[in-house]
Amino acid sequence: MNYGIRWDYFGVVGEQNHQFSLFDVKSQGLEQVGANGGPSTLYPKDWNNFAPRLSIVDDLLGNGKVVLRAGYGIFYDGASQDFFVGNQPWNTCPAEAGPAFNNIAFAGPGCGGPSNSVLPVVPDGTNGYAIGTSIFSNYTTTSAFTVAQNLSTPIYQSYNLNIESQVSRRVAVQLGYVGTQGRHLFRFRDLNQFNNVAGSIDSCGNGQSIGYGQQCFPNYYYVNQIETSASSTYNSLQGSLKIQNWHGLSSTLNYTWAHSIDNASDGLDFVPNAAQPDNSFNPSGERASSNFDVRHRVQWYWTYNLPQYKAAKWLTNGWALDGMFNFATGQPYGVNYIYEADYNGTGEYFGRPDIIGNPHAGAHGTNLLNLAAFAAPCTVDASEDCISGTQHPGSEGRNAFNAPNYANFDLSLTKTSHISEQLTMQLRADIFNILNHPNMSNPLLPGFGIDAFVDGGHRVGDRLVAGLDPSGTTNGVVNGPQFVQTTATPDVGSGNPYLGGGGPRTVQLAVRFTF
Repeated sequence: MNYGIRWDYFGVVGEQNHQFSLFDVKSQGLEQVGANGGPSTLYPKDWNNFAPRLSIVDDLLGNGKVVLRAGYGIFYDGASQDFFVGNQPWNTCPAEAGPAFNNIAFAGPGCGGPSNSVLPVVPDGTNGYAIGTSIFSNYTTTSAFTVAQNLSTPIYQSYNLNIESQVSRRVAVQLGYVGTQGRHLFRFRDLNQFNNVAGSIDSCGNGQSIGYGQQCFPNYYYVNQIETSASSTYNSLQGSLKIQNWHGLSSTLNYTWAHSIDNASDGLDFVPNAAQPDNSFNPSGERASSNFDVRHRVQWYWTYNLPQYKAAKWLTNGWALDGMFNFATGQPYGVNYIYEADYNGTGEYFGRPDIIGNPHAGAHGTNLLNLAAFAAPCTVDASEDCISGTQHPGSEGRNAFNAPNYANFDLSLTKTSHISEQLTMQLRADIFNILNHPNMSNPLLPGFGIDAFVDGGHRVGDRLVAGLDPSGTTNGVVNGPQFVQTTATPDVGSGNPYLGGGGPRTVQLAVRFTF
């Protein structure tokens, strides 16, 4: 048995000239509190990070062949600086990089001013997307980014139980359970979102309440607040089979079934709704599979040293085959509308649509989802504009779909020759993705978002349906079925190609000298 306790302290983001500012809910404004005009830190220090640990190992039969292991611990995680100085909210201009810049004249392309004057990106009807101004004529300050003052250090409990057995002299099997629970995890939400649930009354957190179509802080448009209010759970069953030098074969086979669930998967919105909920009044409604959830994973790697022969040793001896096989089910993703209009009435200009049909109808190959199953979350008039009072949160849940599976098999053939006592030469041929199996990336990449209405929409009754009208034409071209597609392989989907990450078959020849 091992037991103990660990204490952690993580420093907070500071500014020596006291130029920070924080939004105060009670006074409804950016507050500059401090001897030199503003606070020197964005959130209080946390000195309470005590982490007990316990582990137990037991030789069940007393012969070293069956071993039980169990462990439990509390762990803390420091905050990424990017949450505060490099954020990427989808609802504001790129200049609003985080709460550290609320009171500093920090501007980016197209923003034209300090970040507390940032405007959201909305269509201007000419060149795609531009910075909208007319809808903000009644706002003295349009935007603020702040930090909750009850911020806590993220914490997770980790626990496991596994049993390992020596089946024979060269074979061992291990089965286990591993789980975690995360609390006080980072996310941000818009405290000033328009109430878009008809007939509801939402609390502003300052003793005030608002009805449908209203905001809590009328002098602002967005008030994004970083919080540690998200949570997560992870459960997994893990098994492995190990073979050590059995007739020249050494092999390890691992399998994991797991499910990771949370209501925010990051403190940054790298993809929509990773950090900011679709409905900031109901962040717990985002509970779903994590962005990085992988339900099944198989890994098999092995080395086989071919038999040794007495005749022609220089030619017949020293050969080996190495292989590695990886399989993983696809990670989740969601479909949004991005900047076409404020369909759901939140004022965010990106959100999730309603699902009105079977998203998988007609889908195959690289065509993953049928866009005809998605509609704007409102009813529309003859001009395809949302009718007042009908806007609502979309029925599509967070991370409702899964990307294609990943499978890859690599193989190596090597010939090792001992030229002298001190010099060894190895000839090798490495073949990556030997089966040339096509792996497609998560459709969120490379654009980091899936826009259901990127090709426009068409009215069906009183609904605006995503995709092009299959019975109509656009510029004289007959419209066909429209699908959410995945067209990039994982090695280029994130914008940085690298070897062995899902690309085509690749052969590498090498000679290596060891002395």
